[in-house]
Amino acid sequence: MTTPQTVLTPADAAAPGNLAAQLAGLAERRGWSRRAAFHQGHRTWTHGEVHALAARAATVLAGHGVRPGDRVLLALPDGIAWVTAFLATARLGAVAVLVNPELPAADHAFMAADTKAVLCVTGPGLEERFTGRPSLGADQLLALTAAAGPTLSHPVDGHAPLYVQYTSGTTGRPKGAVHTHSDPKTYHDLIGRRLLRITEDDVTLSVSKLYFAYGFGNALVFPLFSGSSAVLVDRRPTPAAVDELVARHRVTLLYSVPSAYAALVADRGSGHETCFASVRAAVSAGEGLPEQLGERVAELLGAPVLEQIGSTEAGHAFCANSFGHNHPGTVGRPVPGFEVELRDHAGRPVPDGTEGELWVRGPTVTPGYLNRPEESERTLVGGWLATHDRAVHEPDGAFRHLGRADDMEMVGGITVSPLEVEAVLRTHPAVKEVAVAAVTDGTGASRLRAFVVPVTRAPEGLKDDLLRLARERLAAFKVPRSVSLVPSLPRTPTGKLRRHLVRRGAW
Repeated sequence: MTTPQTVLTPADAAAPGNLAAQLAGLAERRGWSRRAAFHQGHRTWTHGEVHALAARAATVLAGHGVRPGDRVLLALPDGIAWVTAFLATARLGAVAVLVNPELPAADHAFMAADTKAVLCVTGPGLEERFTGRPSLGADQLLALTAAAGPTLSHPVDGHAPLYVQYTSGTTGRPKGAVHTHSDPKTYHDLIGRRLLRITEDDVTLSVSKLYFAYGFGNALVFPLFSGSSAVLVDRRPTPAAVDELVARHRVTLLYSVPSAYAALVADRGSGHETCFASVRAAVSAGEGLPEQLGERVAELLGAPVLEQIGSTEAGHAFCANSFGHNHPGTVGRPVPGFEVELRDHAGRPVPDGTEGELWVRGPTVTPGYLNRPEESERTLVGGWLATHDRAVHEPDGAFRHLGRADDMEMVGGITVSPLEVEAVLRTHPAVKEVAVAAVTDGTGASRLRAFVVPVTRAPEGLKDDLLRLARERLAAFKVPRSVSLVPSLPRTPTGKLRRHLVRRGAW
């Protein structure tokens, strides 16, 4: 079979700000056209094939009415259709709206209306979600692309909007953060190339999906800017699937979230497993990685675990550990090019060693939320982003994450950090996951309760053991009044704990 070559024309070369043109030109100049870019199932697409597909898919989208500046909603699982639709949208100078295909129908309807999407490209079973709005199924897009000719890239500058990503909505209705054509290259230059040292020989597997800020950088941006490849999986892989994919594709970089790492190490013997022999590093983000869990993951993989922190608004990571400096239990130092400050509730800087809220300023922080001027004004002050994450600055320059500002629990008029209690309970070998919250009882009183997911079937007396452990290590007012054993904890699709549901005592 003849491998299609990258479609690069004089018009593309004249549009250096357009991300799709940048990437197509880069693949051509670096000789990556025949190198693997994406693996899905038992099929591999080269960098040349990907850019050729995108150029033809742009013709299909234009035929469905997409024009420069229009918004195209992508409700797709990870796969070559997602990559093709995104790059085709970028090529037209339109704006991609990246949404989780597993969201409820009401959320999809809200996002389509909020962005005034002119076209919705959908995954299987979602065609009826966008009735009354032009839509195109993923299979239909790929079928039409096969017979289409290429479209030239539309010239834009680097500050033009490229995509909109919605926040996870843990504290209210999701908000659309806008990012530009210049942002992806910055993600790669500052994080992928500089901190993770990604080369064209790397193979990525990201448990976090393309429609999330973390997964977008991991599995799309880094491979396309480095000439490397990524394994795409249309649903969140089980631990057994991770084992198989890593072994089959010789994955070198594994990206995941703490809850998925906890599942990966559960019910295994200690020590490095041979299926992970190719892994040179694992990256964790999404929420805090307990230090003990990080140690178990490193032992299992036989590779360092690099924790980082980012946000939808920042685009990717703004603090990260690296090969040059890895401080377990922290989210690392500020990413080069970013400034990070700790401030009090009034927005004033706090002294070193004092807990505060993280404020971030850097090259990829969103210019604002779509259609939310008041929210933008509250969250983005003088170019600084209020993350609402709590942290403390370590002597070596790293930041230790202490949870969200809205995670604190009030019990009997005393403020308690649930993370401190959870860290103690998690040391018990029978505990897989734990969440602690102040739950209102029938009398209206607020009581601290621990919700525990056991590693296996709960051993006899586990609840009493955990309460005893808490009494030994914590002040009396921090000891939970009760322990409930549960099969799972409520989490967002990104793996973040939904504490507002835990506080209800049921989900």
